[in-house]
Amino acid sequence: MSRIYPLRPGDIVEPFPEPPESPESPDCAPGPAAPTQFVVASYNIHGGIGVDGRFLPKRIAGVLSELQADIVALQEVESRSTGFDMLAYLRDETGYHAIPGPTLTRHDGEYGNALLTRFPPSRVRQIDLSVGRHEPRGAIDATLSCPDGVHASPLRVIATHLGLWPGERRMQVRRLLTSLAEQPGVPTVLLGDVNEWFLWGRPLRWLHAYFDGAPHVPTFPSRMPVLALDRLWCCPRSVLASVSSHRSPLARIASDHLPLMARLHARTAAPASVRSAAQAVEEEADLARQADQPSR
Repeated sequence: MSRIYPLRPGDIVEPFPEPPESPESPDCAPGPAAPTQFVVASYNIHGGIGVDGRFLPKRIAGVLSELQADIVALQEVESRSTGFDMLAYLRDETGYHAIPGPTLTRHDGEYGNALLTRFPPSRVRQIDLSVGRHEPRGAIDATLSCPDGVHASPLRVIATHLGLWPGERRMQVRRLLTSLAEQPGVPTVLLGDVNEWFLWGRPLRWLHAYFDGAPHVPTFPSRMPVLALDRLWCCPRSVLASVSSHRSPLARIASDHLPLMARLHARTAAPASVRSAAQAVEEEADLARQADQPSR
């Protein structure tokens, strides 16, 4: 049974009750056997407005049906200007659990991130990534109970949409790295629209140092993608089997971003080198802060 877990930016909630391990439970992943791989995707849906300027939510639902992903991070989920509850619609069309992560809430609706998942969450919180007077930003930090043989194994998924300004993104990535260090030892996926087109910019260097790199796959603009604004990292790196963009005719018109897809190994060892990677990031950050200081 699909559900919406209502949360707001800044919320930190107690863990949800662990789902039953019985395969007959409606909250467990379908099928008698656990998969050896599953699919994770990130998709900026542009509020449901396609590159032709038409608001057609059914096209977004159609793209999600093509993906057949187990976990989808959504950005620019919009209900303000249209009065249409996009997340509830996509939840009903897909049958996924839905975790909202609105970053803008007004009397006429909400706007922000969301997570659709076949796997029930055991823990969810919102990370506030807002910086000064820039547009409010955030991340959904969810621990999901993923199938692994007879038992369910935890997978931490952090879904985000970073800001438009370089200094803003640097502060947001530092906050994300701090949050990542709070839960070591759990396989983790960080994904979303990071709005970073500088391949050697500090935010990407810091994230590559922590996660041991990730493939560069162009997803924007959808009709002729040249920029890898949408990204996905895994820790440990061995979790990641492949990364690609979804370039169907429908995906090219449904939004201005193509979906980014990754296949993950369902069984893997726990991260062993997170601490050393974090130390490398801190060293990089120290050098960056020194570079930011005015010369004397």
